[in-house]
Amino acid sequence: MASMMQPQIILLKEGTDTSQGKAQLVSNINACTAVGDVVRTTLGPRGMDKLIHDDKGSVTISNDGATIMKLLDIVHPAAKILVDIAKSQDSEVGDGTTTVVLLAAEFLKEAKPFIEDGVHAQNLIRSYRTASTLAIAKVKELAVSIEGKSVEEKKGLLAKCAATTLSSKLIGGEKEFFATMVVDAVMAIGNDDRLNLIGIKKVPGGNMRDSFLVDGVAFKKTFSYAGFEQQPKKFLNPKILLLNIELELKSEKENAEIRLSDPSQYQSIVDAEWNIIYDKLDKCVESGAKVVLSRLAIGDLATQYFADRDIFCAGRVAEEDLNRVAAAAGGTVQTSVNNIIDEVLGTCEIFEEKQVGGERFNIFSGCPSGRTATIVLRGGADQFIEEAERSLHDAIMIVRRAVKNSTVVPGGGAIDISKYLRQHSRTIAGKSQLFINSYAKALEVIPRQLCDNAGFDATDVLNKLRQKHAMQSGEGASYGVDINTGGIADSFANFVWEPAVVKINAINAATEAACLILSVDETVKNPKSESAQGDAAGAMGRGRGGGRGRGMRRR
Repeated sequence: MASMMQPQIILLKEGTDTSQGKAQLVSNINACTAVGDVVRTTLGPRGMDKLIHDDKGSVTISNDGATIMKLLDIVHPAAKILVDIAKSQDSEVGDGTTTVVLLAAEFLKEAKPFIEDGVHAQNLIRSYRTASTLAIAKVKELAVSIEGKSVEEKKGLLAKCAATTLSSKLIGGEKEFFATMVVDAVMAIGNDDRLNLIGIKKVPGGNMRDSFLVDGVAFKKTFSYAGFEQQPKKFLNPKILLLNIELELKSEKENAEIRLSDPSQYQSIVDAEWNIIYDKLDKCVESGAKVVLSRLAIGDLATQYFADRDIFCAGRVAEEDLNRVAAAAGGTVQTSVNNIIDEVLGTCEIFEEKQVGGERFNIFSGCPSGRTATIVLRGGADQFIEEAERSLHDAIMIVRRAVKNSTVVPGGGAIDISKYLRQHSRTIAGKSQLFINSYAKALEVIPRQLCDNAGFDATDVLNKLRQKHAMQSGEGASYGVDINTGGIADSFANFVWEPAVVKINAINAATEAACLILSVDETVKNPKSESAQGDAAGAMGRGRGGGRGRGMRRR
């Protein structure tokens, strides 16, 4: 009898939470579907905004998928994967963040009944990956190249792509105005990949139409000392000196001790300090520069000194702005004022200080390198301007992608991949036919959600769309949802375009995320990390007066 009793095997630490099997997988799918439901209503031109209020009291109003996902602070381990794909879509192509979360959630929702019926997850994963490859090949086949057009034509086409992105944002009402601005900004930096060469400055007040593009660099007037108002505020073709040193009268940094035998020597030490700063200022003036910018402080003495010699100066300029001035004006940031030659000085056609709303801006325009641009945004509330900045960031990314990968596809749920996959699935014998069919159905979530968000009958519109896509001639392939009439329209003819790379990346990322979640069959939650955090918190509490402090008298 004793030999039949098996000893109990304790494998994991006491308190470890493990859940596995079908129930665990269904739970993960439910969590991801819940996340998809949060951002579902933000999709498209008629999408609603979310107001997110965090523990610090700051309020964010946004309908950008990536921003909402970041601010939600999701703790469910499987649902966090959707946050990651939204972030990757945002950094890779800039737009389509809501689309990618929605697609991933819908793929999992379609897979759920199969999992509950006992289908092995690996069969689903294999079919989803096949369907993803077929869908991407179809997108590439339907894409239209914008290569080989004249500059003006290309600008017009890129503006259409930017307008499509902006139509679903808070500033959608002025999409043509901002689309042109974004295209001009991207064209200004040419083939340079650095996004920070396009600066976006926010000035509360005025309306959206007061926003403007500076073909060069603009930044807010920095902190200034007495004497600043005496400096000239406008120059034509000035030389610009960029520094990374302090132009301030400083006492000895180290605690130096100087012993004097004669009181008259004291004056020579004081004079030495003054001579050092005057020597630096003289060298700046001798360089011939009319505008002096420094990343560190320019003190009151230096400000007055430059004002007396008709030179403009600004200290504590942000490093990002200083680097953009260097890129645009062709100068180099100097860490010393010795041996300043003409090659390290920048120049621009016009430098001026202008009043914009309640702020003063230093504006450098007509720069020789011309590889930078600044958008100055105006608007009523701070939250509105913040959302406008996020919207423009998306549009800038989209235009850059369209310039690099010059193929576009019709938007508005127009791509007829769903029909193509349904037809392909009928050629397959076995269970895969059902799985690819469910993948095709999941792709229809985009036009369906566009209709729901606009208040139209999704079933009615989708039936019209399927009928149009099923036409043998293939002319219905570019038809999508018409948000204005509640019917369907040719998205290509209506200039609802987006770069093919957005669609491809979204399908890829959503499929990968769905397959990753389907491949997880067990979650192990280790209590060690939680108890470690608790111990750390307790130790902190004791250290802050929870226990008896050192040197306290015992009672």
